[in-house]
Amino acid sequence: MQPLQSLFKRPQTPSPPRDVSPFPVPERHAVLGTPLEPPFPAGIETAVFGLGCFWGAERLFWELDGVYTTATGYAGGSADHPTYREVCGGRTGHAEAVLVAFDPQRIAYGELLRRFWEAHDPTQGDRQGNDRGSQYRSAVLWTSEAQRRDAEASRDAYGRALADAGRGPITTQLDRAGTFFYAEAEHQQYLHKDPGGYCNLRGTGVSCALPSAAESPAAQVDGLRPLAHSEDEWRERLTREEYKVLRKAGTERPFSGEYVKTSDDGTYRCRACGNALFDSAAKFDSRTGWPSFTKTVTPDAVELRTDRKLGMARTEARCGRCHSHLGHVFDDGPRADGGQRWCMNSVALDLDPR
Repeated sequence: MQPLQSLFKRPQTPSPPRDVSPFPVPERHAVLGTPLEPPFPAGIETAVFGLGCFWGAERLFWELDGVYTTATGYAGGSADHPTYREVCGGRTGHAEAVLVAFDPQRIAYGELLRRFWEAHDPTQGDRQGNDRGSQYRSAVLWTSEAQRRDAEASRDAYGRALADAGRGPITTQLDRAGTFFYAEAEHQQYLHKDPGGYCNLRGTGVSCALPSAAESPAAQVDGLRPLAHSEDEWRERLTREEYKVLRKAGTERPFSGEYVKTSDDGTYRCRACGNALFDSAAKFDSRTGWPSFTKTVTPDAVELRTDRKLGMARTEARCGRCHSHLGHVFDDGPRADGGQRWCMNSVALDLDPR
């Protein structure tokens, strides 16, 4: 699926030529305390995304564990060092964009892509909601060939998911990242400075799977399985009990699961997709009737959501790869190991012996 280039009309009136920025860039991130501009520490990678108004888009990324710094700015246009007024006036061809500097050892580029696709509507061409103009277009601007491959694969996969949900084709611009021009100081971390400020992020409600990682040869070696593209496919793949827990957020009866008392050495994986979740070294007997762990193998192995189904606020744990329900997290675990109890359903897990 290719971007609809006809939707991205570049303006003909240029902005005044500039060799340097007409305004200073803040030295530090107002939330993370890290530098906004390079050089960044060794191992830090960068990515650039456009999701419409960059105020809410920047907050989406700075909240992720593993992101080193973020900044708002302008990308993909034809003029150097534009101003906000020039970009919003359609004089430069730039998109409002977010620079994301991240540690790939803590958060994968694929996770950034998933958050990108799910947080906005990538089918709207030169607008997001009521924000209209080419500066609000959806864009993934890659900084390496590996990012390009992942971005294209994720676009194609999400396009299929949107089509299944009755949505139109993706119009997101995919291109090599050129120079990222930083926005004015008042636009950096805007929603931290004004928590009640304008945010126009609206997703489609369609989940984004990442089959590009799942279907690679390396992924198969790592125990990952291809992701299903629909709930019907999940229903065919899983048993009735597995589907009830993993896809419908059910709970197995206490002391009924196969891993409640298991002490075998190995890695516990998501039964739906094979994603590595917990190491057996982090398992302990909580005497609650469900297998319990003190921590995950990596911060992005799971995603956390607020669950209010029982009339109280609980922290739900889902697989960070296929978003299947695993269990809940409580703060009554062993204090010496951080105090958390990851209370999981056995039917949501597979033990991969070492």
